[in-house]
Amino acid sequence: MTGASGGLGKEITLYFSKNNWNVIATMICINEATVFKDIPNIKCYELNVTSSESIEKATISILKDYKSIDVIINNAGVGYRSFVELSEDEKIDCITNVNWLGVVKVCRAFIPHFRQQQNGQFINITSIAGLVNLPLGSFYHPTKQAVESFSECMAYELSDFNISVATVQFGNIPSNFQKNISKCEKSTIESYNNMMQSIDGIMSRKTCDNYDLSTSILEKLFKIAENPTKGFKKYSIGFDANLMKYLRKFLGYRLFDRLIRRYVLSK
Repeated sequence: MTGASGGLGKEITLYFSKNNWNVIATMICINEATVFKDIPNIKCYELNVTSSESIEKATISILKDYKSIDVIINNAGVGYRSFVELSEDEKIDCITNVNWLGVVKVCRAFIPHFRQQQNGQFINITSIAGLVNLPLGSFYHPTKQAVESFSECMAYELSDFNISVATVQFGNIPSNFQKNISKCEKSTIESYNNMMQSIDGIMSRKTCDNYDLSTSILEKLFKIAENPTKGFKKYSIGFDANLMKYLRKFLGYRLFDRLIRRYVLSK
């Protein structure tokens, strides 16, 4: 489990441990491991998904301590809400390295172990952003859609070794994720400021509305881990994700675009 020290990652770690799984919890700062203090079936490791050296070091330590690993859950992620014109290189690099390349490098590190034991499962957590394109998602959405494409392609490579791959999409949940999203500075462009205000309001309301989504996610993730399917499979959890998926599929781009402009941007 990557990104295990807070938010959804912490909830997943605790849920699996309470259901008698031995959980390997990784986090960028090992000092945050105190959240799992005195829980015997949770073992914590420092792992920065943006650092190949950190991933290699953690992988070596984990495989010394565990002879067999059943599931890798790639959960670590960050957000960046910005207009393209106002975006910053450092923040673009950060979201790309965490959300996209971090998943790639963690999978790459553990494929040899799964291949040798002829069994294993990667569960890569994406988002509604991996299904549809929405306003102010110019950086977050591509990283999640890249994980979707990567996961499906990787599954073909691993099919001969009984290694399955799943992606999981859902909407906003009551966590600190939205509060921690990086945003561009307020500009002198009125249109930009109005759009940012609108999107911020919508995200805040949806987060509050989805108060029970976390429970559904935990239960579904546990079910996926307990019953891996062969090859590749996408899972959408919650009303928001399923609604967006079907609207985009059946309306087509033009009607979907009109819908978003009308109800999200009020245009």
